[in-house]
Amino acid sequence: MNDHWSHSERESEERSLSDYRRIVLITEGFSTPFLAKTAISLLRYRTADIAAVLDSRATVSQSRELFGVDVDVPVVSRLCDVEGADAMFVGIAPPGGRIPSEWRPIMAEALRSGLDVVSGLHDFLIEDPELVRLAREHGCRLIDVRRNAFKQTAECYPFRPGCIRIQTVGHDCTVGKMVVALEIYRELDRRGEDAAFLATGQTGIMISGQGVPADCVVSDFINGAVEQLVRDNEHHEFLLIEGQGSLSHPAFSAVTLGLLHGAAPDALVFCYEAGRDFVKGLDNVPIPPLASIVSALETVANLRHPCRVIGIAINTRTLTSTEAAAEVRRASEAFGLPACDVYRDGPGVLADAALAMRNSLVTP
Repeated sequence: MNDHWSHSERESEERSLSDYRRIVLITEGFSTPFLAKTAISLLRYRTADIAAVLDSRATVSQSRELFGVDVDVPVVSRLCDVEGADAMFVGIAPPGGRIPSEWRPIMAEALRSGLDVVSGLHDFLIEDPELVRLAREHGCRLIDVRRNAFKQTAECYPFRPGCIRIQTVGHDCTVGKMVVALEIYRELDRRGEDAAFLATGQTGIMISGQGVPADCVVSDFINGAVEQLVRDNEHHEFLLIEGQGSLSHPAFSAVTLGLLHGAAPDALVFCYEAGRDFVKGLDNVPIPPLASIVSALETVANLRHPCRVIGIAINTRTLTSTEAAAEVRRASEAFGLPACDVYRDGPGVLADAALAMRNSLVTP
């Protein structure tokens, strides 16, 4: 991940995304669960670092009311209502990844107030001459999380024995692959295991402070960028690797394959949303049977490294609690694997599967 900033002092250069402690999340006019998923994830996983959500069009005063998250962070209508802020993070992921034109004056105000501005969108901040000028003038940074300069192909590096690599995969985009990886990581960490979460998308990078923006790396270099990310972290016992795209999605299969062959996972956790029958963004393209997707994932992964699916993570957001429990039982029986919804049930059975995977790889 590469940053761009106009302030050249060493202290400014060394500051990472994880160092910010008073973040304003801007979702101005886009505060919906679908569009503001970055803000929602940051509220859940960096709660202590979020000072406020900025949306002058909101009619509520707390993030709990705005997004339905179990977090109380104030919702403000003006940037000046937040004291001691150190950064503004773009909290939306709209189709096309464009920065809303009406946000430019708000970002300019943030820079004049001494705040760094961080964005994970495809529309780069550093391509706006006025924002660059203001950042230079006020000693602030413009950080485009997706901007990168990875130019190394994969070398089929033999990762350290004992480093258990677990990647989340899915039947479609936006089914919770990042959340599942984070939840398993947190559960393993809670149990005292040496685990790390490896981010491969903009929201995950904003949460963890580092990673590879896999969907914005030149296709020839995705495998190499992910391989290097794993190499940098292979001293850990467990690596939970955030999945991207879907092998069965006609538009976003390449990034999934690049991750599988770059990370060479030992195990996969398969994620799907109950009731979703068509791929995201292509409503005329049906999602293939789940069993066929799982089979394809294992086949493709094993071209690089021995690998198998060890658990099923189900997004049951559209189901009642009774329906969700029935779906979990059905999936577990159909695949012969532990299954759960990490939000409703917790990630315990998937963490158990990770530990069992480690034990199976230990040489007697």
